[in-house]
Amino acid sequence: MAIDQSKLLARLIEVTRSLSNVGDLETYLQSIISAATELTESETIFLMEYDEAAQELYFKYIPWFYRDRLKDIRLPTNESAAGWVFLHAKPLIINDVKNDDRYYRKLDEITGFAGRSLLGVPLMLHGRPIGVLQVFNKIGDSHYTEEDASVLETLASLAVAAMQNDMLESNVVSSKDESRELDRLKNEFIAITSHELRTPLGLILGHSTFLRELVGKEHYEQVDAIIRNASKLKEIIENLSRMDNYETGSASLRQRKVSVARIIEDVSASFRDIAAQKGVELKIEIERGQEMPIDGDASKIAIALSNLVKNSITFTNEGGHIIIRGELQSDFVKVSVEDNGIGIPTKDLSHVFDRFYQVESHLTRKHGGMGLGLSVAKAMIEIHGGRIWVESTEGLGSKFTFLLPTKIKEAQPDSVQPFAE
Repeated sequence: MAIDQSKLLARLIEVTRSLSNVGDLETYLQSIISAATELTESETIFLMEYDEAAQELYFKYIPWFYRDRLKDIRLPTNESAAGWVFLHAKPLIINDVKNDDRYYRKLDEITGFAGRSLLGVPLMLHGRPIGVLQVFNKIGDSHYTEEDASVLETLASLAVAAMQNDMLESNVVSSKDESRELDRLKNEFIAITSHELRTPLGLILGHSTFLRELVGKEHYEQVDAIIRNASKLKEIIENLSRMDNYETGSASLRQRKVSVARIIEDVSASFRDIAAQKGVELKIEIERGQEMPIDGDASKIAIALSNLVKNSITFTNEGGHIIIRGELQSDFVKVSVEDNGIGIPTKDLSHVFDRFYQVESHLTRKHGGMGLGLSVAKAMIEIHGGRIWVESTEGLGSKFTFLLPTKIKEAQPDSVQPFAE
């Protein structure tokens, strides 16, 4: 008997539509099993998956009245019709199982029904079989047809899609859980490391500074090396701690009326000697008499600007220049740090503010650093409700710009966390 095409189409559309709203895999696969038995006019149906380790097929989704009897049963691939379908990865129709040795007769003993005919199709994923969908006993002693096989193959494809989606969702959930655990361990490590290193590092800096006053000039170079490298380590620890506090939200913003113009001047003064030693000109451009006042935390704005200036000095060669500009724009203060240094490759532009991101390994080896400075700068700006971005052309230089609102809103976006040092 031919399948009613309108009924077939309506049923397939119904099952296909529900695929996008799969809440529970087992419920959806049961709907496929129900559709398959109805559309192929079969008495029962089994969905089997392949166990690669045991090299056997096991019953994954079956009618509820067979579950207790089949839950622990395994089908050998070389002694069953389902195994033949799996191994050959193509449909199989047997309209008289009594005369076909591929039929696994133990199923009759286990389930209690008498097998007459069967139709099996492989469950295919990325061109290889992962299981079998098999219907039994065409109603009315009719024979299974190629049309039945096509219907079952369509439903098998939907079943595989649902199973794959479920697997992907499980992997996403698992990855999120692993990510949360890694974040927890990371935060714990940073907190413990920062705490444990600060005291001995403070002692190293204090004693080495004291020793410099006592030793002769012939030992200044060695003592200065200790102070210089200990200071670098101190900066790394402070940056780690700042990022950790920002991300965990364990902090407060010390907000008061501050002059961004004064911050620019102070930061510029603190880096002028360092820039001069490298042969880089550092200058500022601010409209005379313009204070650019905002409600903010001066120390954190200074940290952001200092990291940008330090980054520019690091990647600007001798003879280059750096310009710090500031201007008041309506309800915002705009600050930029522009250089004519080596620039940033296009492929790295979207990642420069990522924590621990390093632009070009050979540059990292040459200039050092852990890739924290720019991510800390971003955190300092965002904590004020501002934003930061970069424009750069490799070989010509870079321009880092940030905007700070003159008034910080009481309710910050979810992405902006309080911050404390």
